[in-house]
Amino acid sequence: MPNTPLIPANWTSFPDEFRERLGTTVGRQRCMAIPNQLLIVAHQVPEHDEVGRRGQLFWLDSSGEWRASNGDPGKVALEMHLDRYSKRIDHFEVIEAKAQKADDYLPILDGMVPLVRSTKNLLSTLEEARKEFPKDRSLIDHRDRAYEIARQAELLYEDAKNSMEVAMIRRADEQTMATHQMTVASHRLNLLAAIFFPLATMGSVFGTTLTDNWSWSKSILGFTCFLAAGIAFGLILVGFVSRPAK
Repeated sequence: MPNTPLIPANWTSFPDEFRERLGTTVGRQRCMAIPNQLLIVAHQVPEHDEVGRRGQLFWLDSSGEWRASNGDPGKVALEMHLDRYSKRIDHFEVIEAKAQKADDYLPILDGMVPLVRSTKNLLSTLEEARKEFPKDRSLIDHRDRAYEIARQAELLYEDAKNSMEVAMIRRADEQTMATHQMTVASHRLNLLAAIFFPLATMGSVFGTTLTDNWSWSKSILGFTCFLAAGIAFGLILVGFVSRPAK
């Protein structure tokens, strides 16, 4: 961001009372008043990644003419300034309408935090300016418009924050359900392993065909007894595995 002077060079009649109260940076948003003249120190629409703030001056000179430091036409300078804030908030409203996941709301919150703060301070500044210089009736309209913008920014921020929390809760519920399903599947596998573990152990010890050295190895009765004993031990083991913990 270029380091441009806060006070334009062509403001040759700019009062020294205002000049002495302005620093090299914009500082906070505020207004200054001297007889028949008013100065509003405002911030341009902030970006979420900005470290500092870009300043903009609105000067009502002794002839009753408004001037803006960024070159906007004086009569509509404050209105154009408020329009920029409104358009930025509308931009985030479009993004918020499309957001579904919690990660989608993070850019909205990052962008809305400086906007909420800046619009509130701008509203306070315009309210102070209206009190200091009640002759300009347009300040009332600008103050009311600033209130609507500040309220819109606050509501959008709260909606995005609440929606992100709901999305996080929904995601946590989905993860909990997935974990539960994995636990149930693991438990079922353990039960299957418990049923066939005795059979596998007995088969590795005796052999599933039962060795020829046994006199009844060729009889079906032996293999049937082998299966029945294995399944019985498996069921006993299943009951042991599936019993609730104390």
